[in-house]
Amino acid sequence: QVQLVESGGGLVQAGGSLRLSCAASRRTFSSYAMAWLRQAPGKEREFVVGISRSGGNIYLPDSVKGRFTISRDNAKNTLYLQMNGLTPEDTAVYYCAACPALSATQATCPAYAYWGQGTQVTVSA
Repeated sequence: QVQLVESGGGLVQAGGSLRLSCAASRRTFSSYAMAWLRQAPGKEREFVVGISRSGGNIYLPDSVKGRFTISRDNAKNTLYLQMNGLTPEDTAVYYCAACPALSATQATCPAYAYWGQGTQVTVSA
């Protein structure tokens, strides 16, 4: 089992930037495909971006392409999400999630076995 702890959320004005971090408890962090997901009030949880276990493959939907960047440092057991050009529509609780990767190129998972507690991101107009 892996424990995940997010940090870096907060209040930012529209157009601003935030960098989220997700610290993993296990040294086998590099065997997991990782992702960021978010949930806005009254909405279903939404996939934001995923990354393969080595970081070599990234799945980034068009909704955040050009604004969000995912990365990982396997030596530090840490996942990152750099968010630029934030809009009020990005306001949500952001979660990092993990699943055991079945291949080196797997950047998304049909289901995520492990979740962090979430960090609030609020973007003011």
